[in-house]
Amino acid sequence: RDRLRSRGLGDVYKRQLFLYAFLGFALGMFLWASYSYYEQKIPNIIRIQAGTSQRIDLKVPASGVLNVDSDKVIALNQPVTIVAGESPDTCQMELRLFGVLPLKSIDIEVIENTRLIPVGQPIGIYMKTQGVLVIDTGTFEGPQGQEQSPSVYKLQAGDYVMAMDGVAVTGKRQIKEYVENGSGRDIVLQVSRNEKIIQVRISPMQDQNGVYKIGTWLRDSAQGIGTMTFLDEELHFGALGHGINDTDTGELLQLGSGLLYHTEIVAIRKGERGTPGELTGIIEYQPEQVSGVIMSNTEEGIYGVASQAFADSITTQALPVGLKQDVKEGDAQILCNIDGQTKYYDVRITRLMPNAENLNRQIALTVTDEELLQLTGGIVQGMSGAPIIQDGRIIGAVTHVLVNDSTSGYGIFIENML
Repeated sequence: RDRLRSRGLGDVYKRQLFLYAFLGFALGMFLWASYSYYEQKIPNIIRIQAGTSQRIDLKVPASGVLNVDSDKVIALNQPVTIVAGESPDTCQMELRLFGVLPLKSIDIEVIENTRLIPVGQPIGIYMKTQGVLVIDTGTFEGPQGQEQSPSVYKLQAGDYVMAMDGVAVTGKRQIKEYVENGSGRDIVLQVSRNEKIIQVRISPMQDQNGVYKIGTWLRDSAQGIGTMTFLDEELHFGALGHGINDTDTGELLQLGSGLLYHTEIVAIRKGERGTPGELTGIIEYQPEQVSGVIMSNTEEGIYGVASQAFADSITTQALPVGLKQDVKEGDAQILCNIDGQTKYYDVRITRLMPNAENLNRQIALTVTDEELLQLTGGIVQGMSGAPIIQDGRIIGAVTHVLVNDSTSGYGIFIENML
């Protein structure tokens, strides 16, 4: 009887221990899930325009400490109104979940107070690379039918050829002629690889026609059509909302020089499930057709200075900038020129992802405008850069279309472009 009683008490203790362990595990999972959810929900950076005040409400059960400088620390609860000074500055807010658990550090950046002119006009783009891009290496047939591959294991996709035997390279034709006229002598190439300069020695070989080659696919330029996003008061422009990447390597092209040209849209291929649509335009590469100079090609777009003639052709008025905390899910508009007229078309912002690693896909949107749906089927190639407007502010730019749903796509926050 004593043994049975002892065994019964042991079972009770085991059940209690199991219950406590389960409750502890459940509590831990709840805290972990809450931590992960709120950590992802909170932006890494909050920007505030100089000379303005911003009410910050992160809508999470957290309190923070605002580190203004080394001598001054302000404790605060949400929401809080932060008054920005008249010049750019940076401070940091330390957040604690439920006021206890360290959650996240947020950078508070004061940026210049800016108004931008939303443009929405199609632009023809011509860009020369800095050096000549190696797309790939390969083989060719030699005089005796043998395979020749002078560049294999020496050059690789993504390399930029900057010079040959100490002579600066300006284009792929220059390389072709130098190799063909070199009588097969070794050539020392100065190559930029992963931001480092290396020397590569290659021995050209003859093909079946006796022409010397190095067996390399090269590219020195890119061209296409996109949309200008904005102009500022000094005629600086931003366009595309994403960089110009090489179609073969997928890498961001290193800009040597670039120009914008006037273009006219002459045809529209509507987007369909599985096939993105496209705007087709005519670009006249003539000096009198130049609309601007490209100064940089970045992950967030292309930038430069527009011509005065192009700026004078823009009729839209300057708008204030809407920062991430100003943007909300719901109705918005995009500005673009599809049929010869620059118009606003209705869209709906369906999701905001301010912490997504891909800056070009932090705004999800769907076209709701029946006229635009009839014209293009939604978002098509060539509309990249179309400014997104919400509540009278320019908040971002269109960047991508969903291949399986041409009515939907992504955008970039304007503050990331800036």
